[in-house]
Amino acid sequence: MKTAIFSFLSRILYVAAIWTLSACEHHELCYDHSHVTYINVVFDWEKAPSASPKSMSLYLLPAGGGMPIRHDFGNATGGLIRVPIGKYSAICLNSDTEGVVCRNTDRRETFEVTTRTTDLLSDLYPRKKGRTEIPRAEGTENERVALAADWLWSSHAEDIDIGAESFSVGGVDIKEKELRLFPEKSVNLHTVEIRNAKNLGYVTSVRGTLTSMSGGILPGFGPKVLTDERVTIPFDVSISSDGKTITGKVLTFGHCPSQTAVHTLTIYAILADGSKWYYTYDVTPQMHGASGGDPLEGGHILLEDLPLPKPIEGDGGFQPSIDEWQDVDVGIEM
Repeated sequence: MKTAIFSFLSRILYVAAIWTLSACEHHELCYDHSHVTYINVVFDWEKAPSASPKSMSLYLLPAGGGMPIRHDFGNATGGLIRVPIGKYSAICLNSDTEGVVCRNTDRRETFEVTTRTTDLLSDLYPRKKGRTEIPRAEGTENERVALAADWLWSSHAEDIDIGAESFSVGGVDIKEKELRLFPEKSVNLHTVEIRNAKNLGYVTSVRGTLTSMSGGILPGFGPKVLTDERVTIPFDVSISSDGKTITGKVLTFGHCPSQTAVHTLTIYAILADGSKWYYTYDVTPQMHGASGGDPLEGGHILLEDLPLPKPIEGDGGFQPSIDEWQDVDVGIEM
């Protein structure tokens, strides 16, 4: 009798378990069908035909705010993604970058692309105990020191309504459920050339900085809408083979986001005798003129004369302290 009861109860439990598993499986399928869908993302490069990024990121920002949904693509063309049903804005940018970071990403209006904070002269003049403080261009002492930008392309879309069967962008129904974005160049290349530099053969280390540049962009409003933050950007320079010219280039987001600013180019140099020199140039006219007055475009900064001294050997002549930075303000003929 006990055996029969036990067998009957076992069958009941077995049937209940099968029913529970089936119910769970059915619920999961129902969830997939009701709350998520698939859309095809296309990155269209008609506005930047020469761009060739290796990878892209898409951020879907919920209409009510909150954590964005990020999708990464190992290509520059896009692909099929699985998305929860809802209303969104979208921001895309290439992800094959090193120093670029995104912050305040919970809303389209605050989504910011910038670069990481860095040391003013990092490897040129490493931090160590007793190190003389590195001088800054006048009036820029409180600017954040930021890495130069990487090549960056971005785009955005608003009013995306994703339903189980429907799909629209900006109020326009799209039967193919295709989100097409048009990335544009979002950084500018500035080149620097200083001719007729003196005594470059005695230089062991050299670096440049450019002040009062925009700290980033707000891609949710457009690929070239600048933030108000001003930053100082260090960049590498090189000495020509004939020892007479210094050249360099730096990628930035732009300049003068809200009002006209003074832009100072500073060249820091350490000589073979250990002495440290920095030369400041007011390049505001060239910075503004090179871009035709457009803060969203780069240009070429051409300067004459970098009057580096020849190190003095022995006890004769002027011997600057190697522990202090020597300041030289170089006038520019207009």
